[in-house]
Amino acid sequence: MRIAVTGSIATDHLMTFPGSFGDQLIADQLDRVSLSFLVDDLQVRRGGCAANITFGMGCLGLGPILVGAVGADFADYRSWLERHGVDCESVHVSETHHTARFLCTTDEHHNQIASFYTGAMAEARLIELKPIADRVGGIDLVLISPNDPDAMLRHTDECRQRGIPFAADPSQQLARMSGEQIRQLVDGAAYLFSNDYEKGLIEQKTGWSDAEVLDRVGVRVTTLGPKGAVIDRKGEPSVHVTPAPELGKADPTGVGDAFRAGFLSGVAWGLTLERAGQVGNLTATHVLERVGCQEYELSQKVFLDRFAAAYGQQAADEVAAHIRCHHA
Repeated sequence: MRIAVTGSIATDHLMTFPGSFGDQLIADQLDRVSLSFLVDDLQVRRGGCAANITFGMGCLGLGPILVGAVGADFADYRSWLERHGVDCESVHVSETHHTARFLCTTDEHHNQIASFYTGAMAEARLIELKPIADRVGGIDLVLISPNDPDAMLRHTDECRQRGIPFAADPSQQLARMSGEQIRQLVDGAAYLFSNDYEKGLIEQKTGWSDAEVLDRVGVRVTTLGPKGAVIDRKGEPSVHVTPAPELGKADPTGVGDAFRAGFLSGVAWGLTLERAGQVGNLTATHVLERVGCQEYELSQKVFLDRFAAAYGQQAADEVAAHIRCHHA
């Protein structure tokens, strides 16, 4: 199954604040916040939603197609992704802008305050999907992850016009986009991804109820943080996928992207939606245990052992028939 992932490609500047953001907020002055946080740590990491997702899929043994826009400073990042199984041949390189930057501060409760500089990402709207499909012999699914909003809309429209199934993942761009734009992204999606807060925001901004959203998408996947994930389809009972136990919590940045990587890998392997959700949860757990979105390693044996411990040996055997991690 050939899966193309469109979205942001960026470097992450991750900082840690040893207190609570909430303690610094004055309830009756939230309309004029002026705060500066003295941070204890700075980590510069590879990131961007599409790059994170394709990295995870590559680590699980797939060959995902990365679709996005970068600057001339992408060479080292490209080499890293290609070493981990990602097809970067369709990445657009800007002649004038740097690769996008994500700047994020995390407090002791894992709350986050972030800013995102788009840079070359604005040129993602110039990318056509048909030449990519022609190059690889056809695309079976396109994930529309957070990106330049015009690019997200263009790629969604092109998928509809060309009859390519697509998955909608507006998440970080929900605050930027209007209700009409979100409706345009969601309507007709084979899969819709969001966390539980974003689920409510989608319904608020589109004016659609949960049932009306399910009328318009094939599968709705909602991540619940430490409670796992829930998968919904019209006319069928919800499937709750329990989380995979973590060995520790280091940094939540990129956890949602890793879940999508695991879930889509399960879909590509033809697993049930519940099993795909379990692969997503365990992949996400690996990210939670590290600082940075692409600092984890997936070992074939360790991954399957942890999968069996979390979800049972039969479930692990089903995954073992497909998964091909880079490390033994």
